[in-house]
Amino acid sequence: MKYSIGVPLGDPAGIGPEIALLAAADPQLRELCRPILFAPKPVLERGLSLLPKGIPIPPLKAWDGSLSVEEAPSPSQDEGEFLFYSDVELRSEALPPLAKISAAAGRIGYDCLQAAAGAALAGRVQAIATAPLHKEALKAAGVTQAGHTEILAALYGLPEDSGLTLFDTLGLRVFFFSRHLSLRAAIDRVRAPALLAFFRRCVASMGELGLSGPLAVAGLNPHCGEHGLFGDEEDREISPAVEAARKEGMDIHGPIGADSVFHQAKEGRYAAVISLYHDQGHIACKTYDFHRTISLTLGLPFLRTSVDHGTAFDIAGSGLADPRSMKQAIMAAAAYCQRRAVDQGAPSRA
Repeated sequence: MKYSIGVPLGDPAGIGPEIALLAAADPQLRELCRPILFAPKPVLERGLSLLPKGIPIPPLKAWDGSLSVEEAPSPSQDEGEFLFYSDVELRSEALPPLAKISAAAGRIGYDCLQAAAGAALAGRVQAIATAPLHKEALKAAGVTQAGHTEILAALYGLPEDSGLTLFDTLGLRVFFFSRHLSLRAAIDRVRAPALLAFFRRCVASMGELGLSGPLAVAGLNPHCGEHGLFGDEEDREISPAVEAARKEGMDIHGPIGADSVFHQAKEGRYAAVISLYHDQGHIACKTYDFHRTISLTLGLPFLRTSVDHGTAFDIAGSGLADPRSMKQAIMAAAAYCQRRAVDQGAPSRA
């Protein structure tokens, strides 16, 4: 059996439907896993109509989610078809327009995510790989959470910060101590007790993914503050947290200058880097390979991967959408499921 990966198509006004369909149709991906698309059928049909001509696209086949993974169509039965979850319905008769922020689009994106998460929690799919949502569309739809991670935590009654974000760009792995905060708020959060608790979560998550090796903490200030010349957070908060972690047996190093630590990790010196704020790690990963950077959300009842780009309204419907990040996210979900199964001694599905 292959792993089944749920793929909610994100905001239907953006490129999510296009990249999800293109990725799911890729023979290399379908050899590795079974993608199941979560979106109303009209959204899928419009997405198909927007794809470049001449690309072989399998026909759609409905799956209502009532069957278990073992009872669902086998890979040999569905390898020539797209499986899509048939119970996500439009709440209005008309599709929201492309490339425009709307409450209708935000609601569809939310419904797709909720359905995929429900299937994952029920064991119908082993992980989900998400296409991009638009934060303003979510807000217009009355969704109070800022994005995927916060929505998924809320759906299961978990604290908003329970999701742990890990980027993987061709083996360069980056954890994020903070995500959607202003730079001032992110700096204010850098405190030794919070850092130590976060280090513990990172080490535990590495083990759950079947990964091992030393972790590095990126410095916050230029040259790690030069002992107070350019800021004292390294001496006052970060170094004490690292020392405390090492006393607990964690293989953590730093702080190491952010202008070099990501390169060192790319070269294999560290298994992952802990970025202390959003852009610090995003810039490193996206510069290394923008189209093959994927995000993993850990700490939830199931594994979630995602593209690391937005809805790209400027090219929605133009045929220019690049599916590489979406394809990478789906394949990474299957690969991490496989790695985790092997590490835990479970039988392989490949």
